[in-house]
Amino acid sequence: MSQIKVTKTPIEGLYIIEPTVHGDERGYFVETYNLNDMKEAGLDMTFVQDNQSMSKKGVLRGLHYQKQFPQGKLVRVIKGSVFDVAVDLRKDSKTYGKWYGIELTAENMKQFYISPGFAHGFLVLSDTAEFCYKCTDFYHPGDEGGLMWNDPDIAVDWPLEDGVELIISEKDKNNLSFKETFKF
Repeated sequence: MSQIKVTKTPIEGLYIIEPTVHGDERGYFVETYNLNDMKEAGLDMTFVQDNQSMSKKGVLRGLHYQKQFPQGKLVRVIKGSVFDVAVDLRKDSKTYGKWYGIELTAENMKQFYISPGFAHGFLVLSDTAEFCYKCTDFYHPGDEGGLMWNDPDIAVDWPLEDGVELIISEKDKNNLSFKETFKF
């Protein structure tokens, strides 16, 4: 019996993964990944690297992508909450340039699978957040690209909170727009 529920999003290649939580007065147990369950749901990928980051409220990371070695990512939050976003960069896709976002929290235990060919980013909504993700390819230095987090053509509807100052890396502040990057 599968321990996960997989829901397709309106953008092909993006999936919401909801594991079954077994809880009682002692706490809970959850299987966060099971190869057989993923295959049964039609997700047949191999993960080669696990990453974890911690960020504080207002940190916005992204929108990052890999140029020659695209990675699929299974992302989740183990502490706090984030608004997680993927942007379709697959030129032959009917949703090219479209985005999808979901709130991931330690409480809802939802995971988000982002197939290769997407830009990815997130905004931390809680005081701090610990973010974990599995990747289908190794990190290749020098292969990362980035899009403007506030590109008007992509128009991500970030849940910006009044009074919270965004914290964005210098690298991400210099990302180009979608049109500049992909030369329409």
